Amino acid sequence: MPAIDVQGGRAVQLVRGDIATAKDFGDPVEAAAKFASSGATWLHVVDLDAAFGTGNNADVIAQIVASTPAAVQLSGGLRDDEAVQRAISTGCARISIGTAALERPEWCRGVLAQLGSMVAISLDVAGEALASHGWREASGNLNDTLAAMVEAGCRRFIVTDTNSDGTLEGPALELLGAVCARAQVPVIASGGISTLEHVRQLRGLTAIGIEGAIIGTALYLGHIDLSAALVIAGQR
Repeated sequence: MPAIDVQGGRAVQLVRGDIATAKDFGDPVEAAAKFASSGATWLHVVDLDAAFGTGNNADVIAQIVASTPAAVQLSGGLRDDEAVQRAISTGCARISIGTAALERPEWCRGVLAQLGSMVAISLDVAGEALASHGWREASGNLNDTLAAMVEAGCRRFIVTDTNSDGTLEGPALELLGAVCARAQVPVIASGGISTLEHVRQLRGLTAIGIEGAIIGTALYLGHIDLSAALVIAGQR
């Protein structure tokens, strides 16, 4: 899944979620079209303004959904009913909830019961804790939150090692393996994926539950050819 992080209507990439490190990569609608033309069938779109509580980019995201054949997985600021409805109104195929899994587990239970497989729970791992509020805070316990969301009926997790996100240092394979063992549902890997070898490594973990990989900075900088990555992933 190519990542399109949207801030102020622009496609950006951050290092470890730090807004001060943002690099502008242009029009997110154009980025989506480029990724789709290379064969991507899913896009991971993050509304950074919603995540940081400074607004939202729902109009831009709706344009992405309307202008590309790829399905959109949308993340960022989904902490209440209003935000979920705004996200769904963009036409996205799936939403990803992060902070609320820590702070509002009972609300998450209701959303999961209502929307089922349209919901993924994002586990943004910061050492022994989980990151929240656009990764500005670290709180909660990974295993406790994972267990609670499995019990609540989560059908898919997105796991990001926040220490490696945007760094091109490679995926956290040990962390991903541990989550797969405990969750027993599909897991999407995120953070640090920067070479085709990293994609091969993750492809080799499909038997234990790795379903996909989110790649951002490495695509924008040209370190990974998307078409080649999709071939390795078995999607072309």
